[in-house]
Amino acid sequence: MDFSYSPEAEAFRTEFRAWLDDHLTDRYRDFVGFFDEPEKLATMREWNALLADAGYAAISWPEEYGGRGASVMEQMVWAEEMHRAEAPPTLNPIGLANIAPTIMHYGTDEQKLEYLPKMLRGDHIWCQGFSEPDAGSDLAGLKTSAVLDGDSYVVNGQKVWNTFGNIATHCELLVRTDPDAAKHQGITCLIVAMDAPGVEVKPLVTITGEREFNEIFFTDVRVPIENRLGPEHEGWRVAITTLTHERAGVANLHLSVRKKVAEIIDLARQTDVEGRPAVEDPVLRQRLAKVYMEGELLKLLAWRAVSGMLHGRESGPESSVAKLVWSDLEQELAEVVGDVLGPAANEGRWGQSRVYARAYPLVGGTTQVNKNVVAQRVLGLPRGA
Repeated sequence: MDFSYSPEAEAFRTEFRAWLDDHLTDRYRDFVGFFDEPEKLATMREWNALLADAGYAAISWPEEYGGRGASVMEQMVWAEEMHRAEAPPTLNPIGLANIAPTIMHYGTDEQKLEYLPKMLRGDHIWCQGFSEPDAGSDLAGLKTSAVLDGDSYVVNGQKVWNTFGNIATHCELLVRTDPDAAKHQGITCLIVAMDAPGVEVKPLVTITGEREFNEIFFTDVRVPIENRLGPEHEGWRVAITTLTHERAGVANLHLSVRKKVAEIIDLARQTDVEGRPAVEDPVLRQRLAKVYMEGELLKLLAWRAVSGMLHGRESGPESSVAKLVWSDLEQELAEVVGDVLGPAANEGRWGQSRVYARAYPLVGGTTQVNKNVVAQRVLGLPRGA
């Protein structure tokens, strides 16, 4: 691992920190929760527009599309400063980070002109129509169909686990256009307007009360042929481009986790258990030390991945291992805060965090599948019989 913050990255830090100090008011900093309510959505659109107008909404984008062509180190600095300032995220994270690079790569000039500026400012919000009830981790098993009829595709099927589906204006949709082709072939990617006739969104209310995930049903939805993203039957390559950008985000996972670890350690210093500070209990101290070290391990894995990118190596095993460490650590933190606070850990912010922790082994690919990836592609172990 070999990298350091360049003078350019530190100059960007100074610039961006000053901008945040001037523009990040309590109106935006105090934003909490999922932005599915009209008032929250409007507030987030204001914040996203401020970032976009200043060139900070998508700094990795090329300048011709409204970005800054930022280096890897500058992107790290952006994430660190947003975290330091406790700034809310961009309104359209899936669109900006995952789908936009795919449109830049595969999209027509007309598609780039139509979608990228509105995506940047938050006027358009995007979701990914990838997973299905019987095709989640086995994405190539998708069955949602699209049949070409004149100048349109007619789409029928169902997608599930669609983050932002209930507020999205557009969907990057994977469909099967050749049912006789091999699993990874015969798939096409379409851009679908979420207000098109035949599109029905049903939010899946989580145990925390949020409407973060959604089911989307497509019934005879007509999608103009000019809304195809990439060549027909080549949707798997398009999807891999999107997923590659999605998984690149693991480099910043350590920021929120290490903050949570620090907060729990402070709680242990301030909370009495059986007449003494919880942090003085020898067993709990050991558990606190363990989660602290795992948080630092996660940071080192992120830095190692960044170091590889700086030296011309694509994101490799570090991303898969980091996802495993992050998922396990979030589970352990949910248990440790219960040991510190007792029944009080089941209420308020910590109660919500503890319940939501059960989602982390599923987010971004299940732990079981990720372990198979590490075993086969990193360790070189043979497939099971």
